[in-house]
Amino acid sequence: MRPTHSGTMSTLKHKKRNLEENEDEQLPIFDKDVGEGVHHLTLDDGEEDQGDLSDSEESVFSGLEESGSDSDDEEEEEDEEGVSEEKNSDVEGDETADGDGDDQLSAKEVIKPQTDGQNSKEKKKKKKAAGKEGGKESVASDTDSGLQISSQVDEYEHDTSDEEDIRNTVGNIPMEWYKDYPHIGYNLDGKKIFKPIRNKDELDEFLDKMENPDYWRTVQDKMTGAEIRLSDEQVDLVHRLQQGKFGDVNFNEYEPAIDFFSNEVMIHPVTNRPQDKRSFIPSLIEKEKVGKLVHAIKMGWIKPRRPKETTPQYYDLWAKEDPNSILGRHKMHVPAPKMKLPGHEESYNPPPEYLMSEEERLAWEQQDPEDRKLSFLPQKFACLRAVPAYSRFIHERFERCLDLYLCPRQRKMRVNVNPEDLIPKLPKPKDLQPFPTTQSLVYRGHSSLVRSISVSPSGQWLISGSDDCTVRFWEVSTARCLKTVEVGGAVKGVAWNPNPSICLVAVSYDDTVVLLNPGLGDRLVCTATDQLISSYEDPEEVKDQLVQWAVAEGEGHELGHRLILKHPKTVRQVTWHGKGDYLACVMPDNGSSLQVVIHQVSKRRTQNPFRKNKGLVQCVSFHPIRPYFFVATQRYVRVYNLIKQELTKKLMANCKWISSMAIHPGGDNVICGSYDCRLAWFDLDLSTKPYKVLRHHKKALRSVAYHRHYPLFASGSDDGSVIVCHGMVYNDLLQNPLIVPVKVLKGHTITHDLGVLDVTFHPTQPWVFSSGADGTVRLFT
Repeated sequence: MRPTHSGTMSTLKHKKRNLEENEDEQLPIFDKDVGEGVHHLTLDDGEEDQGDLSDSEESVFSGLEESGSDSDDEEEEEDEEGVSEEKNSDVEGDETADGDGDDQLSAKEVIKPQTDGQNSKEKKKKKKAAGKEGGKESVASDTDSGLQISSQVDEYEHDTSDEEDIRNTVGNIPMEWYKDYPHIGYNLDGKKIFKPIRNKDELDEFLDKMENPDYWRTVQDKMTGAEIRLSDEQVDLVHRLQQGKFGDVNFNEYEPAIDFFSNEVMIHPVTNRPQDKRSFIPSLIEKEKVGKLVHAIKMGWIKPRRPKETTPQYYDLWAKEDPNSILGRHKMHVPAPKMKLPGHEESYNPPPEYLMSEEERLAWEQQDPEDRKLSFLPQKFACLRAVPAYSRFIHERFERCLDLYLCPRQRKMRVNVNPEDLIPKLPKPKDLQPFPTTQSLVYRGHSSLVRSISVSPSGQWLISGSDDCTVRFWEVSTARCLKTVEVGGAVKGVAWNPNPSICLVAVSYDDTVVLLNPGLGDRLVCTATDQLISSYEDPEEVKDQLVQWAVAEGEGHELGHRLILKHPKTVRQVTWHGKGDYLACVMPDNGSSLQVVIHQVSKRRTQNPFRKNKGLVQCVSFHPIRPYFFVATQRYVRVYNLIKQELTKKLMANCKWISSMAIHPGGDNVICGSYDCRLAWFDLDLSTKPYKVLRHHKKALRSVAYHRHYPLFASGSDDGSVIVCHGMVYNDLLQNPLIVPVKVLKGHTITHDLGVLDVTFHPTQPWVFSSGADGTVRLFT
């Protein structure tokens, strides 16, 4: 009975698995009929079979549930099923024949697939019905068999195996191939796996994103089209891989490396692989190589075991007779000089005139060895036997050897350059006239140093400001002082308005700038200037200004004062714009942003063009043509565009402290004087570094100036001289400016270590004015 039973159980289990796989594919329409059929069968068989049915039912499911269990569990199940079968056979009759047993099993086989095919609801209904009809017996049979199961669990739901989920068997292919098909692949039975009925559109996606808290960890399985929620471990793994870490949390990437091939001799070999066949057979490649070598030896191309030459090779280091010698081939080689042949003075018995007297011997001993004509003292001996060994023999031989191998005996191609050829060919100053050469007039009258001078646009008048608190107006052609105006402090700067239709002069002293109308020249121009100033009307909105504007009245008005501008700090320099309406003032102060202010005379308003100044401002200047503004600090000259309000260039002067600056009338060249005796010429189109640096002065440069029409520029220095240079700027952009110093003008006496303080050119003539610390102004023509 036992063998038959085990055989039937194996067939049962095989069928159970097939049922499990086909369970999903059964349509619910057939479930009802199957369920009813099962009910009929159960009711017809009677109560004895009902217990049998429940047992077989239990056994079916227990077999499914424990399919992945060990062999011991299977044996127990078999025993229990055997017990239940024995009970059934006892109830139905004592039929122990094999055929009857087989019939009984086949009847059970008919029942089991149908009961297995029911869905879970049908099973529950059936259990309830069975409980009502013969509940007690079935419960009793269940408890007797000991096979009560709390809940039916799908064994594949919690599968712990690491195998890949192969419900879709299409393999590793692009899933885009199934884009136009309703299915997405095939399962293990070759049936189509259909896509989800309704694909999510963007609205569904958005709603899911808003409402589903696990949306962020939900991914779509491309193989099945199903959505999978990632567990915490999987999310953690993704984060670790994104950060470039190892997938395994417990993996230690820094653990010490195990040296596989250690220095210890191991018992077992690293590999037990048998040796190749090729290790026993002679190599064909080696045979070919050996054949080539043997052929080369036979032909005499290779000489094996050639004896080594042990004798050292010597050659004549200074050979020149033999053309095949190593150094004789060099054409540039110079042979060593031969030693001088011995003369009469080296004889052991020289003539008496070669022998030295006592005075000559003393003089010879006092001379340096290099200066002596002879390296030895001539001596007289009676015979050759009496001649002793020469004490300096080894010394002289050694020196001769040193001379032979240390002296470079090779012809050098020396280039004989005349030093005068290296000086650039400059035109002669005679060809560059006109330029000022002689001192013509001296303007005397100031009692202290004259800091600043300026010439009227017509060239007829000259103004000078001095530390004696006066401003003097001179007639250029006669050196006559026409007018003296006293101000309230030492005058730091004066500037004549460059507009010929306005007669105004700006004078700066302490923290005040005064605009004077000197009343010289054309009466119409002077009265037009006064009318222009008096016609100003105050604006409706009065804004707070950096500078206080005041109109001069009373005695000041009679002296020529027209407008008084009170500044917050001491004003060091004033300069006009070419049109004559704007006036720039410099107030050097390292810690302040208010160092440069620009005044507009016609509207009587002041503005600070810079939010902050970089460095200590030394001087400023307007561009003669374009709307550019040059600001010189201690080491740099910055060029600002006034319309765009931005920095366009930053010139590096390569000097320690800039003192003055002048701009070429063409506007493309700038010169800067500095306190370290340098004059730097900048070509703005060429570079931000100086095109030329001139160091003609011995002391600090105080002032530089360009001529308005002639190609001339001048520099005044504390050494009391004015150097005039020819500076020709060509219209051809490819040709660099020509700079030639033409004249050094002297005349000022140095007072308190100060020489020339200011230079300026006449507007129309090639004349230069200079003011000095000696209280004079001089005109060179």
